[in-house]
Amino acid sequence: MANLAEFLAETAGRHPESAALRLGTGTTTYAELDRLSARAAALLRTEGLRPGDRVALMLPNVPEFVVLYYGILRAGGIVVPMNPLLKTRETEYHLRDSGAVLLFEWHQAPGEGAQGAAAASVRHMPVEPAAFAAELARLEPQYEIATVAGDDIAVLLYTSGTTGRPKGAALTHAGLRHNTEVNVVNVQQMTTDDVVVGCLPLFHIFGQTCTMNVAVHSGAALVLVPRFDPQTVLDAIARHRATVFEGVPTMYAALLQHPGADEADVSTLRLCISGGASLPVEILHGFERRFGCMVLEGFGMSETSPVVSFNHPDRPRKAGSIGTPIQDVEVRLVDDEGRDVIPGEVGELAVRGPNLMKGYWNRPEETAAAIPDGWLRTGDLARQDEDGYLYIVDRKKDLIIRGGYNVYPREIEEVLHEHPAVALAAVLGVPDERLGEEIAAAVVLRPGAEASPEELQEYVRDRVAAYKYPRQVWLVDALPMGPSGKILKREISAPVH
Repeated sequence: MANLAEFLAETAGRHPESAALRLGTGTTTYAELDRLSARAAALLRTEGLRPGDRVALMLPNVPEFVVLYYGILRAGGIVVPMNPLLKTRETEYHLRDSGAVLLFEWHQAPGEGAQGAAAASVRHMPVEPAAFAAELARLEPQYEIATVAGDDIAVLLYTSGTTGRPKGAALTHAGLRHNTEVNVVNVQQMTTDDVVVGCLPLFHIFGQTCTMNVAVHSGAALVLVPRFDPQTVLDAIARHRATVFEGVPTMYAALLQHPGADEADVSTLRLCISGGASLPVEILHGFERRFGCMVLEGFGMSETSPVVSFNHPDRPRKAGSIGTPIQDVEVRLVDDEGRDVIPGEVGELAVRGPNLMKGYWNRPEETAAAIPDGWLRTGDLARQDEDGYLYIVDRKKDLIIRGGYNVYPREIEEVLHEHPAVALAAVLGVPDERLGEEIAAAVVLRPGAEASPEELQEYVRDRVAAYKYPRQVWLVDALPMGPSGKILKREISAPVH
């Protein structure tokens, strides 16, 4: 019972007529989803798939992603989820690095995947709903589920590559099963009566585990939203009577500031989940006031399947905190030498538990550097309070050292978000000949709001120590974001004066 695909078979056996997937006006039941995935497994076996072969998926949030994901696992393959927006050279790199034997690509894609597959000499299969359905309909479902060991790889998930070329985090069947089970029972407390809005990309680990796998394991309905748009999400919540929404901080900010937010019917929501990046406290409180739904913030990463810690619904919640470690997961705060820091001090978050990746695909040296002693170094700086609640201070690489003083960008971003005109803010360090680094801030204003860079600078200066306020502030129409909605600071550059 180690294969992650068992979740789908078990739920289909218990709740065959319950809605599994909803997209627009279409609904797929669990019995149908199980049958389609069994036909997808048959398709893969006719294509010569062997146990352990890697199969790449380059699809948006559509039912075919879910069908193929479980079909690949059912047939004993390894899923390689990929962003549909990757260019040819990026696609070729992912396919070559993973050693994929087959790529499924959405039919409306601009052709970059097909070109990348050709360059990597990998078989390419376009996925068009009607043609794909007809292809599967010709095949007899193969319901048997491949036997795997718990530590066999289920998913090869490529990290965003902030420190070089993307690396494939090898996530195991046991690790993904554990993370899903703990999320269902202890964090989201999901049942077959729940309806989850899935606008997080399924090729990203947050959407994959916390929406798709959690929904399938619990028998909840997953409402697929192929592309995040505030009005589309609000309409989906109202139309499908959604009970759970999950998103990253930029999605919460967009929903909060959307002109139609006050008229939206979100009365059925019982729980909102935030992850992927730190949620500014001002946005958290503003969202809860406007929508009347509790937001629980947690922390995870690709390498941890992903959830490490969470604010739990049955315990006191602390705004600004990522909560406490989930069941069976251990955390430590360590210094650069791997020693525990003094209680109350800031240290790098280190993680150990069944959710940990097996390692980086074909990268033993980088695996050893990331997990030198059985504890994964996350690269996140955190502190822990007397109750055991964790607070992310910042990314270790984002730390600004100004004239010998440590400045944590998140602290300054929190202050900027308190200004009534500010929608989003990103604080970063820029080179400075005298001090080494200087503090700078790129700011997006709320629609219709006005504020000058000087006003924002003065606002922060009145609220933090003199060495912390940004000496350079500039206004932008938007901030660069990754596929999951996370702000990409590495792509922000200060204007040249």
